[in-house]
Amino acid sequence: MRIFALVVLCFATAAAVPYNPHRRIDGTLASITQYPSLVALLYAYEWSVYIQECAGVIVNHRSILTAAHCPYFDAVPKWRVRVGSNWPTSGGQVHGVNGIIIHPLYRPNSLDHDLALLRVSADIHFDNYAQPAWIPTSRYFVPDNDPLWVAGWGADSYGALTGSQQLRHIQVQRINHINCKNRYAFRKIPVTDNMICSGWVTGGRDQCQGDSGGPVYHNSAVVGIWSFGLECSRPSDFPSVNTLVGRYHTWILSNS
Repeated sequence: MRIFALVVLCFATAAAVPYNPHRRIDGTLASITQYPSLVALLYAYEWSVYIQECAGVIVNHRSILTAAHCPYFDAVPKWRVRVGSNWPTSGGQVHGVNGIIIHPLYRPNSLDHDLALLRVSADIHFDNYAQPAWIPTSRYFVPDNDPLWVAGWGADSYGALTGSQQLRHIQVQRINHINCKNRYAFRKIPVTDNMICSGWVTGGRDQCQGDSGGPVYHNSAVVGIWSFGLECSRPSDFPSVNTLVGRYHTWILSNS
């Protein structure tokens, strides 16, 4: 939902302390063969031009996992999925969407349970460029400070109006949950046990606008789906917050 995503962004901007808005979010070019489960979600403004708005991961031949705040309240036909391409606007396979399943506990005024499944209109063809994601169970554990990888087509600086035109990735770290929770409590934003925090202690490495719904990888497992943050690439006092995928393993597989 475009409105809700902007509300979250505006709230975050108002709540955060001032800092350099042109700080670059580090990252390097990547190949979709490194992240074959990653997809670009395209949204049609005025029902004509499709623009990369969010990201997601392949669950199986017909289902894509993303953040609920991306498609919430949107008309199903306004979404398309680009699979197996380094570029959000060309290449790969493009599929229409014929169904959206929002997690039943998600609400637009809450950031908890921020997951949705998109049903594509035709089977995704699997090859070296498109593969289903490894969806871990609730027993999967990521230690604090362990390396994580994020990839996508999001903006490369806070406040940028456009995202990257080629796939990029960056290594970040698991941020201690209690520390993350306490930091956001200072801004009265709840971080629940259904979330996992990521970032970089000195800043400069982060997800940003356009990365919503995108994956956080740990040893090839998709452990997180990006949900929210306060500005991009701030030091770890305000890490990125992701939905903890393992807690929803049963729901994801039973609805895919």
